[in-house]
Formats: sequence, C-alpha cells, structure tokens
Amino acid sequence: QVQLVESGGGLVQAGGSLRLSCVASGRTFSRYAMGWFRQTPGKEREFVATISNGGITTYYADSVRGRFTISRDSAKNTLYLQMNSLKPEDTAVYYCAQRSRGAASGSRLEYDYWGQGTQVTVSS
Repeated sequence: QVQLVESGGGLVQAGGSLRLSCVASGRTFSRYAMGWFRQTPGKEREFVATISNGGITTYYADSVRGRFTISRDSAKNTLYLQMNSLKPEDTAVYYCAQRSRGAASGSRLEYDYWGQGTQVTVSS
C-alpha cells in the first residue's frame, strides 16, 4: 500500500522561503517519477513541479520556475520542494504525487497516488 505524507507547510511572509517534504512508503521509491501539485478553493489542482525516477529530469510550471526547486533523496524515500521568493499567489494546499512510471510528467491524470496535502499560506 503506497502512502505519501507531506510536511513543511505553514505561514510565511511574501519573499520568504519554505521547504516541503514528502515521505513515500509502500513500494520502491527510486523507480517512480514524483510531482508536486497545488490547489486553491474552487480551482482545479494545478501542476507545480515534477522529477523523474533518477532525478535527472525536472519540469516546472512557468509560475514557479526560477523560484522553486524539486529534488529527491532515494536513501530517505523523500521528495522535496524548496520554495523561495514566495508570493501571496503561491498560497494553496500542496500535494505530492507518485506515478507508476519513471518519466516525469506535468499531467495530474498520470499520477496514481496522492498525499493528504499541506497548507502553504503566504501573507503580503
């Protein structure tokens, strides 16, 4: 049974930083691509960043490129999202997700497992 548990969310002022973590269990972490998505009330869940199983390939949404960095540590079965220069429009519930393939993907439809989410709030 795959489980994904996010942590690291919170309240931060605009311009600040946060690092989200997602600990995965239930199957071999290093085999599968991972992603971060976010959602605000009344809107669809949107892509933020993705990383391939080996960590070589990464993609970012235009809105976060240059400010956010996705990474993974297979020894710790953990996915990270370093978020810098945060803006109020980054406020959302952030979810990590796992594909059943190794290639990175920005489509939420291609992810099979999801965490419960962690709230990020950026004040102006």
